[in-house]
Amino acid sequence: MGWPWAELGERLQAWGFSWQGLRDNRHGEWCLLAQMLLISAHWLPPTPTPAALGIHWPMAVRVVGGITVVVGLVLGAQGTVSLGESLSPLPEPMPGAVLVTEGAYGRCRHPLYQSLLTCSLGVAIALGSLLHLGLLLAFVVVLGHKARREEARLIAVHPDYAAYRASMAAIVPRLPWLDWRTA
Repeated sequence: MGWPWAELGERLQAWGFSWQGLRDNRHGEWCLLAQMLLISAHWLPPTPTPAALGIHWPMAVRVVGGITVVVGLVLGAQGTVSLGESLSPLPEPMPGAVLVTEGAYGRCRHPLYQSLLTCSLGVAIALGSLLHLGLLLAFVVVLGHKARREEARLIAVHPDYAAYRASMAAIVPRLPWLDWRTA
C-alpha cells in the first residue's frame, strides 16, 4: 500500500495540474483557485450581522437557508455521481472522457456549479449577511467564466457538445450570465 500523498499526486497529475499551470493558467487553474477561495470565504462570520443593521433575522428564514444548502449538497452529489471518472476540478476536460448528458447533466450543463451557487445562496439566506451576498455574486462571475472556458474545450473535444449546449441550460435557466444557450 502506497502513501496517500502519492495517490493524490497521481490524481492531480491525471487532472492536468502542474506547477507551470499554476504560473500560466494553462488548464484554468486560476479559476479553480478563485473558486476555492470563495468556498473558503463562506466560513467567514456574517458581516454585517442583521442585528447590526437593526434587522431581526427570523429563524424561519435561517431554516430556509439551511435547507437550501442541503439542496445544493444533494445537487452536487448527483452531479459528481453522474460525471463519474470524468470528474475534474479544472475546466479542462479529462483526456478520453466521455460526454455526459444524462443524470444531473440532463437538468443543466454544469450541475456542480449550480450546486455551488445553491449552497452559496443558502449560506447568504441563513446568515443574512451582505458579505455572503457579495460572495454569491462573486461566485456567479467566477463560475460563469469557468464554465465558458470549459465549454470552449468541450466543443473542441466533443462534436456533439454544440447540440447539447443549444438545448440545455448552462447553470441556471433563463439567467443571462448563467444561461448562454446560443452564445
